[in-house]
Amino acid sequence: MELPERVRMTSPSDVSPVVSEVLRGNRDAFRRLVDAFSLPLRSYLAGQIYRLDDVDDVAQEVFIAAYRNLDKFRLGDDFALWLRGIARNEVLMYFRTSARRQSALERFRGEVVQIVGDEFDAATAEDRSDRTERLLLCISQLPERLRRVVRAGLDGAKPAAMAAELGTTPTAVYNLHYRANQLLRVCLQKGNA
Repeated sequence: MELPERVRMTSPSDVSPVVSEVLRGNRDAFRRLVDAFSLPLRSYLAGQIYRLDDVDDVAQEVFIAAYRNLDKFRLGDDFALWLRGIARNEVLMYFRTSARRQSALERFRGEVVQIVGDEFDAATAEDRSDRTERLLLCISQLPERLRRVVRAGLDGAKPAAMAAELGTTPTAVYNLHYRANQLLRVCLQKGNA
């Protein structure tokens, strides 16, 4: 499939007849201006705006503004330069709007934190407290040897020291610790059911 060749308007003498045609009422002729200047305009905008979706939106606003103000364009002038002037204004409006939107979002987040922050903190503290109580209950239900391994791990004891205390090897301590974790996980899951 062959792509259509891009319309080229390199000089004011190429642009002026098309602008005149649009001003006489042929709105479809404006599409030729969009086709000819879309890529350079988007390139200009992409150098200033990070998000490509926003580049497309601003480019569309530029062409809308250009269409609405086409009667102010002086035939014979550089259309690309005139379009970049409109683009500069649209970019400034884009950044103002983005800043206002960001500021409003930050205010909203602050208000949400004020409204639900204390309730959220209380709820998560209760949840942590309940979970800790369930974990301690589950640890107390472990066989003595596994309870000692868990307690030693919580206290930061080294596996070699624990192995010496239990009269076994560090590998056996790792296995006991693994088994204790499995049993605790099962116990905690039963408590959530």
